[in-house]
Amino acid sequence: MTAAMPVRRYQLALCVGMLLAAMACTKESAPVSVLPADRIAPSPVGTNQTVLQSTFVVKTSATFPFEVPAHAVRPHLHGIYESFAGELHGASDDSANLDFLLVNEEQQADLLQNRPSEALVSVEASHNQAVNFDLPPSLDRPVKYYLVFRNTSGSRSKKVVQANFRVDF
Repeated sequence: MTAAMPVRRYQLALCVGMLLAAMACTKESAPVSVLPADRIAPSPVGTNQTVLQSTFVVKTSATFPFEVPAHAVRPHLHGIYESFAGELHGASDDSANLDFLLVNEEQQADLLQNRPSEALVSVEASHNQAVNFDLPPSLDRPVKYYLVFRNTSGSRSKKVVQANFRVDF
C-alpha cells in the first residue's frame, strides 16, 4: 500500500460529503405553515364604514349585508333604528315593533332555511333601539354579516324604518 492510498480515500470521502451536502441544499423543504394572524397586509384600523343609512319599508323582513375587511382587529358595530307604523313619522309605539338581528353567514343561511339558530345580537319587539356590539377579529379574510329587520310575529301591517349603522375598525 502506498502513501497515496489514504489521501485518495480522504479525497473520495470529501467528494462524497460535498455531494451529499449539495443534494441536501437542493432538496425542497416542507412548506412552512403561517398563521393567518402572522400575515402582513394593510390594516383597516382607524377607519370606519357606513353599513346602513336609509329609510325602508318592512312588510315581512329586510336584510342588509355588510363585510368586515381582512385584518380588522377589533371591529365595532354601532347604530340606531326607529320604526313607525304604516308611514314615516307615523306612530312609533308598540304598534311599530319589529325584531332586529345581527347574524353571520352561517346564521343567515339557517334563517333562510327556517332552521332554528342563534344570532350575534337579537332585539325582539322594539321600535327604537341603539346597538353597540364588538364583532370578532376578521384575521386574514373578510367576514360577511347581515342586519335583519323582521316584522314581529302576527303583525301584518307594514313598518317604515329609519336606520343608521356603521362599523369602526
